[in-house]
Amino acid sequence: MTRILGIDPGSQRTGVGIIDVDAAGKTTHVFHAPLNLLVGDAAAKGQLPARLKLLLAGLREVIEAHRPDEVAIEQVFMARNPDSALKLGQARGAAICAVVMHDLPVHEYAAREIKLAVVGKGSADKVQVQHMVGIMLNLKGKLQADAADALAVAITHAHVRASAQRMGVSAREAWSRK
Repeated sequence: MTRILGIDPGSQRTGVGIIDVDAAGKTTHVFHAPLNLLVGDAAAKGQLPARLKLLLAGLREVIEAHRPDEVAIEQVFMARNPDSALKLGQARGAAICAVVMHDLPVHEYAAREIKLAVVGKGSADKVQVQHMVGIMLNLKGKLQADAADALAVAITHAHVRASAQRMGVSAREAWSRK
């Protein structure tokens, strides 16, 4: 059994989702939640450093509580607003630091790759991703968008990981053969 932590980084909310994957590739939901980074001092001051501190602390708690074996994180996309893209990149960097401080391997996937793996269409919208994640993990009710995206990242890595094992290559090679 392998436990995978999926992370959908954000500077206001970061989604986390954890699944277990057995040797046959069956995925089981373990945990999901959005880490709200606009609380307490971070909200009062509106400062990114305070939010990044909350992100680091929140991920540390999740990692220590659930003990994942591997981590998958969404890559940064180019946003229309450069300031937003920079903040997202900083949040993503903080998330990666939180993970590597626990000596966990990190695997990165683009948003289009995640949508393609989960929905079958790289241009799928958030509602379609939420719906498919719910079906794949047999979850009832509407999923919070950031947490659903994090579970989708974990599911993507589980699929890529299984394909890589069958082919005898690394996960990155399995996804993007060049």
